[in-house]
Amino acid sequence: MIKHLENEELFDEEISKGTVLVDFYADWCGPCRMLGTVLEEVAKELVDITILKVNVDQMKNIGGRFSIRSIPTVVLFKDGKQVATNIGFLPRPALMSFIKQ
Repeated sequence: MIKHLENEELFDEEISKGTVLVDFYADWCGPCRMLGTVLEEVAKELVDITILKVNVDQMKNIGGRFSIRSIPTVVLFKDGKQVATNIGFLPRPALMSFIKQ
């Protein structure tokens, strides 16, 4: 399932349960749009994870909290704990591997 974060105050609640992949992106970013297509495919296959999209232009505090300097950046959380980070576009096989690590 893909969710778009619309309220910064809900971020901690969204990442607190289960496996959550957070996609830090911006609408103007070409590689972010490419990754968005890959994330849609992955969301159909991996129904046991949540993909949370965070627009860094709108959610600057969260981007700053995780020191996001380049996009796209994906951060994997398990039960609220950050377990892995990747900066840059990932093709589908690499993204699946990243999630399953």
